[in-house]
Amino acid sequence: MTTTAETATPWVNPVKARLARGEYVVGMPVTATSLDMALVAARSGFDFLWVEMEHSPITLETLRGIVLATRGLPAVPIARVPAGETWMAKRVLDQGVHGVVFPFMSTPAAAEQASRACRYPPRGVRGSGSGLAEGTWPAVPSYFDSADDQVLVVAVIEQAEGVERCEEIAAVEGIDVLFVGTSDLSFSMGLRGNMMHPDVLKAAERVRDAAHRHGKYCGRPVASPESVQRFAAEGFRLFHAASDLTLFAEGAKAWLDPLGRAKGGPRAAY
Repeated sequence: MTTTAETATPWVNPVKARLARGEYVVGMPVTATSLDMALVAARSGFDFLWVEMEHSPITLETLRGIVLATRGLPAVPIARVPAGETWMAKRVLDQGVHGVVFPFMSTPAAAEQASRACRYPPRGVRGSGSGLAEGTWPAVPSYFDSADDQVLVVAVIEQAEGVERCEEIAAVEGIDVLFVGTSDLSFSMGLRGNMMHPDVLKAAERVRDAAHRHGKYCGRPVASPESVQRFAAEGFRLFHAASDLTLFAEGAKAWLDPLGRAKGGPRAAY
């Protein structure tokens, strides 16, 4: 006799599926604590929401609300945990996110720790948790069987040391994406926010090439649709677009410009 569990559809991460097909994916950073803003973003055409827990006041409780508010919508949530707090991976995964972003990955040891934090034993050290994650996604025969392969693990390379060791980091099993954090990288290189400096672009290409040699994807932030097209043509596949608040500000400025009442200047291009 076939059981319901045996015939249920396995959990599939749509972001990983698109990457596997050779497509690029674009996500919007969520920094505001508004569930309504996250919901609107999730149905606007983005592939994922980059829930920012390093540079925003978003808490685990808010993250859980975002996961539930956006359930079933096109953009799926991933979360960036604070730097140096790899242990947070199991907590955000327990809320039901589809992936974890780890900042300041500058050594293969740190990348190995990040990868293992997202997998259950024997592949890693993730605890079996409270049941929230596996209860969030319907028709899954075993979340535990699916999660190890379907959770997206992103290592952010944003220091000069990380660039120098990118080949070793790319070789770490379980890291899916090497993401070049061009802003912090520019500071690490003494260029203080000049994300389009030739040396920063060259460093990003070095990371990209290392990722490709090890069968991994590479990502970077972008400021415009034109930047997505440019960098996708250069082999980058996962893009971090402008944030919720930035897009809100730009929408308000575009609306007020004809009235001569808009405030604020243009953003930097990258």
